[in-house]
Amino acid sequence: MKSTALEQIHINLGAKMVPFAGYNMPVQYNGLKLEHAAVREAAGMFDVSHMGEFFVTGPDALAFLQKVTTNDVSKLIPGKIQYSCMPNETGGIVDDLLVYCFSAEHFLLVVNASNLEKDWNHLQGYTKGFDVVLVNDSDKYSLLAVQGPKATSLLQKLTKENLSEIKYYNFIISEMSGVQDVIISATGYTGSGGFELYVSNDQVEKLWHDVIEAGAE
Repeated sequence: MKSTALEQIHINLGAKMVPFAGYNMPVQYNGLKLEHAAVREAAGMFDVSHMGEFFVTGPDALAFLQKVTTNDVSKLIPGKIQYSCMPNETGGIVDDLLVYCFSAEHFLLVVNASNLEKDWNHLQGYTKGFDVVLVNDSDKYSLLAVQGPKATSLLQKLTKENLSEIKYYNFIISEMSGVQDVIISATGYTGSGGFELYVSNDQVEKLWHDVIEAGAE
C-alpha cells in the first residue's frame, strides 16, 4: 500500500487510517460531525495527496487535450481551470478530471487516484500523431485542500498574494509560508469555498504545520 508524504503525521496525531485507492489515508480525526461542522462554519484541511497529476506539454498539447477530453480546452487561458471528463470510444466515461492551463503548450491534468493507472494508460494510447509529452508526476506532488468560509482569511496569513482576487476555478503559482512554487487553486468539492494547494512532497510537511498553526490563532 502506498503512503502520502504526511502519513506518519496523521498516525502520530491519532487519525483513523483506512485503505483508499491503494493508499493508507486518514478518514477522520475527532469525529465526522465535528469535522463537518468545522468545514461548514470555519475551515478544515484535507490531505488529498492520493490524487494524480499528469503534465501535458508540447506544440500539440492543446490539440491532444481536445481529442481526449470532452470540454472545449481552447477556451482556457493561463491561470484558468476546467472541469471535464475523458470518454472512451464507445461513449463511456474513463474518468472525470480537472485541466489546468499554464500556456497553450503546458497543461496539468488532475485525475482520481482510483483511476490513475487506467487514466495514464488511456492517455498514452492516444499520443500517436501528436507532438506532445506526458509526464506522470503523481508521486512528486502533495495536495492539501483547505476548505470552509474562513479558509481564505486563514491562508491569507501565509502569503502576500491577495487570495480574495483569485476567482473560482482560477489558480496562481506563488510562495506560501516560505514554500516556493505552490499552485494555489480556487477549487474544491465541499461547497463551502476554499483552496487546493499543490506542493512538492519535500515541502508539504512545513506547509501542513503552518496552516494548522494559522488556523489555531
